[in-house]
Amino acid sequence: MIDLFSDTKSRPSEAMRRFMMRAEVGDEQKDEDPTVRTLCERVADMLGKESAVYLPSGTMCNEISLAVHCRPGEEVICDRSSHIIHYEAGGPAALSGVMIRTVDGHNGIFNAEQLGAAIRPESRYAPRSRLVCVEQTANLAGGRIWPLETIREVMTVARQAGLSGHLDGARLLNAVAATRVAARSYAEPFDSAWIDLTKGLGAPVGAVLAGSRDFIREAWRLKQMWGGAMRQAGIIAAAGVYALDHNVNRLVDDHDNAQRLARGLAQMDGIGLDPADVETNMVFFDVAGTGLTAAEIVAVARERGVLIGAFGPSTIRAVTHIDVSEADVDVALQVLGGIVEDAGRIGTKKLAAAHS
Repeated sequence: MIDLFSDTKSRPSEAMRRFMMRAEVGDEQKDEDPTVRTLCERVADMLGKESAVYLPSGTMCNEISLAVHCRPGEEVICDRSSHIIHYEAGGPAALSGVMIRTVDGHNGIFNAEQLGAAIRPESRYAPRSRLVCVEQTANLAGGRIWPLETIREVMTVARQAGLSGHLDGARLLNAVAATRVAARSYAEPFDSAWIDLTKGLGAPVGAVLAGSRDFIREAWRLKQMWGGAMRQAGIIAAAGVYALDHNVNRLVDDHDNAQRLARGLAQMDGIGLDPADVETNMVFFDVAGTGLTAAEIVAVARERGVLIGAFGPSTIRAVTHIDVSEADVDVALQVLGGIVEDAGRIGTKKLAAAHS
């Protein structure tokens, strides 16, 4: 099975597993695990922050950050496509009691003028604007990269209004690989930032949140409160150390494979896609012209050995990652091309019915 559903499906390599087995461990809750400490120190340095904390997931990085930055009833400003809105189970409301104010950015990216218009004037009647959240890269926009200059302009407006900034860095290192802009440069304008160790880096568990020492002290308190503190966590943290040593530079391979996939899809009848829109490892394409729905194509592709995801009635997402080779991309193109051809040859209703 060629799994293009998400880069979250990436798996630890045999070399990573051997490295994990040799990890030094200690009580992570007591700050006694040397491997966790090494990982946190490396990520803090990478992002240019004073301190960092190892967390089980990127979602916990986001939710802890919102809770540290905001008080109940205050407001977070982000793009309407942001992960904190769509994929964190209502966590901002349930865990922190914060409001979300959305900005209708272009390809998941809003500008300084839009932010300025979204910031509420001080009023006892309105939520208080408190935090700006930027997602790098913008997932639902197709893995688009926030330009560094746009980030700086947005955060200048935020600072002038007294707002804090948080960088959701789930795929920050994909942006780094594509642009050669340092992670530290992307993170510098923000009060908090994190990187995911799973996804393209291939680790099985975890993310690292960075910020000032005071911020991380409060983050640790919430990590403990919400059940995220661990014991001999060095075994899984070692995967993150290995990933930073071996799997960062190879992210460009995923981008190359995504381009290969996009170019092949763009040549198929009924597929709507501009390869120029593919900036990192995500390929979103429209299948309305095939006569099949996204769900129907996903179902047929699964039966033929390729996993992809429907993101709407006619939109499909495919994501390249460490477990997807150039040869896998070629096979996936053959499968998807065959589905399109079969739809035209035997009819969409017969094809869909045969796989229902």
